[in-house]
Amino acid sequence: MLQARCQICGKTGLISNALKTCADCIRNRPAQAMPSIEKVHAESRLRFGLPSEPPREGVRCGRCVNDCRIPSGERGYCGLSVDVSGVVQCYYDPLPTNCVASHVCPNRTKYGYKNLAVFYGACSFNCLFCQNWHYREMVSRLAPMMSAEELASCVDDKTACICFFGGDPTPQLPHAIRTSKRAIERSKGIKICWESNGAMSHSLLKEVAELSLQTGGIVKFDLKAWNEDLHKALCGVTNERTLANFRWLAEYGEPSETFLVASTLLVPGYIDTEEVKHIAKFIADLNPSIPYSLLAFHPQFYMGDLPTTTRKHAERCLLVAKAVGLENVRIGNVHLLR
Repeated sequence: MLQARCQICGKTGLISNALKTCADCIRNRPAQAMPSIEKVHAESRLRFGLPSEPPREGVRCGRCVNDCRIPSGERGYCGLSVDVSGVVQCYYDPLPTNCVASHVCPNRTKYGYKNLAVFYGACSFNCLFCQNWHYREMVSRLAPMMSAEELASCVDDKTACICFFGGDPTPQLPHAIRTSKRAIERSKGIKICWESNGAMSHSLLKEVAELSLQTGGIVKFDLKAWNEDLHKALCGVTNERTLANFRWLAEYGEPSETFLVASTLLVPGYIDTEEVKHIAKFIADLNPSIPYSLLAFHPQFYMGDLPTTTRKHAERCLLVAKAVGLENVRIGNVHLLR
C-alpha cells in the first residue's frame, strides 16, 4: 500500500504525490497547504491549454460558479468561449445500465431498451482524481462537435432515456436543454437525466429540474467533498454553489418521486468517514429518503498513485451515512473494491 509523508505535519499515510499533503492539514491548515496544490492544478490545466484561473475581463458567461468574464478569442475556465457549445460524443447503453442511480432508476427493468449516454467535453471543475479526464482532450481540440438537432436525432423508438454527463454538462447546458426539448418532441415517453457537479447557475438549474420532473428523469449530483478547502484542493473550485443547488433541488422536487440522487467518490486518504458523515448529514437533514451512492475510486489522472478504495473503508462509510439518518445508501462500483 502507498505510504507517503505529509509535507506539513510529517504524518505518513495515504497521501497522493500530487498533493503531498494529508487531508487533515488541508482541512486545518489551508494557508500552508493550498499554495503548492494550486500550482499542481495550474500545471494540470496548462497541459491542455486551459486557463489556470477563471478569466475576469471580457464577456460574462454566467453559466456556472466560476462566473468567467472571457476576453475575445480566449476561453473560459471550462475551456470554451461563450459562443461555443456542442463539444460532445454519444453512445447507446442497453438497459439496465451502470448508472449512479441504477438502483432506483424507473427504467432499471426496461429490458430491450437503451439509454442515450451523452458525454460533454468540458467541465467547470478541475478534479485531480478525474475518472473521465480524457474530456480535456476533447475541449482542447473542440471536437467532436454535434448540433442539438443532430444529437436529438439519435433518439429512436428504443431510446428510453438520455443521460447528460461528461466532463460535465454544466458548461454546455443550453445545448443540452435544446437537445432535451427536441428529444421530447421525437419521443414523448423519454426520460431526461443528468450527472453533474451541480455548480450551474440557478436559472439553468431550474430548467434542468423542470425537464427531469416533466419526464420522470433523475438529477444526480456528485458531492465530492464537504470541507470547502478539501474540495478546492481536490477539484480546484469551491463547493458552495453545489451545496446550495442541491438544497434547492431537495426542496423543489416532490419527496415521493425519485428525482434527486447524490453520490460521492471515496478517494483513499482524502474522502474519509468525516467527509462522508458531514455530506450524509446534510442530505438527511433535507430529506432522509434521498438516495446516496458511495462510489469506489479507481486511480486516475494526477492521483493515479493512490490505490482503489478498500471494502473496509466503503463499509465504514456506509455505516456512518446510515447512522446520521439516511435511509437509502448503497456502495457502487463494488467490482473495484479491494
